Amino acid sequence: MSDDFDLDTDDLQRRMDGAMANLRTEFASLRTGRASASMLEPVMVDAYGAMTPINQVGTVNVPEPRMVTVNVWDKSLVGKVEKAIRESGLGINPQTNGTIIMLPIPELNEERRRELTKVAGQYAEHARVAIRNVRRDGMDQIKKGKNDGAMSEDDQKLWESEVQDLTDTMIKSVDEALETKQAEIMQV
Repeated sequence: MSDDFDLDTDDLQRRMDGAMANLRTEFASLRTGRASASMLEPVMVDAYGAMTPINQVGTVNVPEPRMVTVNVWDKSLVGKVEKAIRESGLGINPQTNGTIIMLPIPELNEERRRELTKVAGQYAEHARVAIRNVRRDGMDQIKKGKNDGAMSEDDQKLWESEVQDLTDTMIKSVDEALETKQAEIMQV
């Protein structure tokens, strides 16, 4: 490979890893029939005039496998937290007891499980697109280097092969994560 051209493969790797990390976060927010504190991460509460993550207005706990509790710190926000959970699309009906909001996690029916696997598939596709966009950026840098005369055609093919191998590895990781999540969702 030529000394005149240097593709920052570490940057490409970091950006692709970022897409994978985002996918894991999105997967964590999907219900699987088991209680998880992370399922409330996307829920935002209208608190003090700003949209605030639920974990910044109360303590989220999982006291038992099918129960999540939110201990709201400010009593005046209990109704807003309850409303935010109800409208979040999680399919959970909150029950209030003072400042503690209990969220019993119902069994998922077959139809809901299938819907959630489709959502997981959409999240995975977004991750694949993000990874392909990083690959395109890398390929554009390689083409620019070739057009600027910074590398030979053989070097261009080597760099392109390296970027494609990195992309293929990351796409395979996305597919494996999706398979695992879909199996977890469909598990009764």
